[in-house]
Amino acid sequence: MTQPGPSSSPQLRRELGKWDLTAIGVNQVIGGAVFLMPAALAAQIGGWSWPAVGLVGVLALLISLNFAEASSRFEGTGGAYLYTRAAFGRFPSFEIGWMLWVTRVTSWASVINGLADALGYYWPGIRVGGARMALITVVILAIMTLNVRGIRQSSLAVNVLTIGKLAPLVLFILLGLPYISLDALRPATELGMAQIATSALFLIFAYGGYEVIPVPAGEARDPRKAVPFAMVTTILIVATVMTLVQIVSLGTLPGLAASRTPLADAALLFIGAWGALMMTTGAAISMTGNNVGQALSGSRSLFALAEQGDVPKVFGHVHTRFQTPDVAIVVTSLVSLGLALSGSFATLAAASAVTRLLVYAGTCASVLALRRQGRAPFTIPGGPVVPVIALLISVAILYGATAIQLRVGVSALIIGAVLFAIARFGGKK
Repeated sequence: MTQPGPSSSPQLRRELGKWDLTAIGVNQVIGGAVFLMPAALAAQIGGWSWPAVGLVGVLALLISLNFAEASSRFEGTGGAYLYTRAAFGRFPSFEIGWMLWVTRVTSWASVINGLADALGYYWPGIRVGGARMALITVVILAIMTLNVRGIRQSSLAVNVLTIGKLAPLVLFILLGLPYISLDALRPATELGMAQIATSALFLIFAYGGYEVIPVPAGEARDPRKAVPFAMVTTILIVATVMTLVQIVSLGTLPGLAASRTPLADAALLFIGAWGALMMTTGAAISMTGNNVGQALSGSRSLFALAEQGDVPKVFGHVHTRFQTPDVAIVVTSLVSLGLALSGSFATLAAASAVTRLLVYAGTCASVLALRRQGRAPFTIPGGPVVPVIALLISVAILYGATAIQLRVGVSALIIGAVLFAIARFGGKK
């Protein structure tokens, strides 16, 4: 029951520990957005922003507990794709696996462009023309090579870059706390339902990314224990950091809502010029780490689809020497490169709203369905309460999606359905 379809390939090296998976999760959630989020939230809900960050962190924890329970039943690569396959069959799971991959390649293309913009703060020429294209190409090809050469090397890079992005944020918090104004933290006005809905949706997306943690479980040493640990630990770390960052930003920077670089501007006030440089550098490191994580998780999503026979087997090829899914890594990297250079990722990235609905809701529903087959090694206490609440939260993501997000998401699902039908028809032929 615990592993639908073919078993996880023995050629993949099980090198990842629980803290490696935690680093992957933290790296994916804390990207470049955390360096801009305080201003956007302050503009939406003012002094309510810092408790809102903590509250949505609790909601994210409820969803992550469902991933923890579902993952404790499996040892293979794929994450939510595997859970929904076991619970609901091949087609629903294919759509989730397909959308996971689409989101990863478009997100990678988006973040790599953001990296060029961040570096342009000190080197304006890198933001345009051939220099921008060269930077994007070199970075993506370097990450592709790193991923092909081994999961250990990729994981080490993620670990180092995760520490590199957390260090300036921790310093920002510790050095800024003595300077906060308590008056600035007090909510000044009552919130309307529209403000609550907008900010809640924004924060749910800000916390997004932890769903990639179980995707490379087929390369974890003890995935049934390591993945649940990483899911919960990631949310606890991220919620603490993001809440404190919001408190310091709101309490130290007058006019936070109007700032384009809120953390750098706040650090300039209570640390000085080197503080602004530290936060700008931290943003660049954060985006670089996110790029490495996108490559790792995106390629494993494509590999999982091939491993289960839902896309051509060539995408499930494993390098004989490095024991990595080399074809999936190369294809994921080159598709991301093409999207990044063409700029077409901007429209496709809108599909992430539908993707998160499918991944979160599918996992929560899978927990309820799989319980009929027996108790999981890690079981959420309270019976169906947490899975049902988390399922409602997941559906609320779709309610708050924009028209363009729905159109692009549904279009991506239709394309996936066509590919699935072609694959099934070709198999029968």
